[in-house]
Amino acid sequence: MALLNRQIALSVLAISVACVPCTSPAGENWPQWRGPLGTGVGAAGQYPVEFSKTEGVAWRVALPGKGSSTPAVWGELIFVTCAIGDSPEPQDFGPPKPNNVSTAQDGLLCYDLQGNELWRRELGPERGGKHRNGSGCNPSPATDGKHVVVYYKSGTLACFDFHGKELWKTNLPKRFGKDTLWWDLGTSPLIAGGCAIVAVQQSPYGQGEHVDQAAANGNETTGSSSYLVAFDLDTGKLRWRQLREYTCTEETDQSYSTPQVVRSGGKDVIVTWGADHLTGHDLDTGKPLWECGGFNPRNDRNWRTIASATVADGIAVVPYGRGKFCAGIKIGGAGDITKNAVSWEKEFGTDVPTAIIHGGKVYLLEDTGKIHCLDLQSGNELWSANLPRNRNKYYSSPSLAENQLYCAREDGMVFVGQVSDSGYKELAANDMGERIIAIPVPIRGKLLLRGDEHLFCIADP
Repeated sequence: MALLNRQIALSVLAISVACVPCTSPAGENWPQWRGPLGTGVGAAGQYPVEFSKTEGVAWRVALPGKGSSTPAVWGELIFVTCAIGDSPEPQDFGPPKPNNVSTAQDGLLCYDLQGNELWRRELGPERGGKHRNGSGCNPSPATDGKHVVVYYKSGTLACFDFHGKELWKTNLPKRFGKDTLWWDLGTSPLIAGGCAIVAVQQSPYGQGEHVDQAAANGNETTGSSSYLVAFDLDTGKLRWRQLREYTCTEETDQSYSTPQVVRSGGKDVIVTWGADHLTGHDLDTGKPLWECGGFNPRNDRNWRTIASATVADGIAVVPYGRGKFCAGIKIGGAGDITKNAVSWEKEFGTDVPTAIIHGGKVYLLEDTGKIHCLDLQSGNELWSANLPRNRNKYYSSPSLAENQLYCAREDGMVFVGQVSDSGYKELAANDMGERIIAIPVPIRGKLLLRGDEHLFCIADP
């Protein structure tokens, strides 16, 4: 029976992978953490409104371990990073407990759109999460229709093809210096220009700490804590590595944000947010093109950044000050653009959820559940609305499909609302029965929800 089941599974895998529409436009998929354009917006279509852990569920699969990453989807395939095995209990403060040791592996799972597991891969020992909503698998996978790139708190960065073949694997802390973040790694990898790109933004090394030079090449040097790095997708060869270091107060140089690649000034630019600076880097070389500072004039401590900048139509929406502020920054130019780049500023913001930009509007979700709709160019507030108050917060970034806004609260409540020029209308409050940190993924009329224990596919009957 075991042999028969294995033969059936291999047949399903061969058929499913062979049928993957790898030429499918990116806009019809969800290829990275924040969707096709990095703005949190899915393709047009009709999407589910009312559902629960048992109602409206097309399928549900149990995951083999913990993770907080968002699934990536291309064609008929879904990619999910997840611990495989038992992770240690989260420990927000203090030294690790002697028995709080992970026995899990960093994992990558591939499902089809019917919920069948096609393959899974283990990449080495997991480094477990510290925060209650964190994990060793916070970063989301990225795909271009041919490759799948994954990144973990362990520092492992790897690339697979759609059949599950490992193309290459490396470890960033071992090559370039240890992880000094206070909390769980959060930045997700990007795929652009034939490269896998990662931003490492953290505090400088302590005195006497150094990088092991055993496998060093020309770009693998000591004394650098923060950088952007790009690897060739097919070979894993280092394309470039660019330092990105600023002098900041305690913890303020640490960032959990994910860059976004946009077209600006006739070239592809990596827009990166962290260490009190928004920067633009040339995609081909990593070289800095411009920078905007001035986000922390009093040099406040502990202004680490979690929410990422969202960029569209020449404006980057930047949340800062641990949820106290946000600003609209005109990207482009050369050198220090701080003096003339600020288009607008607001004395409210978001600490964890990243904003959506769509149709010239910004949809910003505060951690407490207040929604602001702003005009992108002017910053004028068009309307605001409040989701139900609760002691639980919004760690998941919202997503938008057509005019439906999906907001997931950490306790597993998923609110669906209709947005328009006149405001927000709540359509449903859906209880999924387990913690949700990942982004709700609208994909071709369905909704993928990744919880602590399950991956759900929600579909209207």
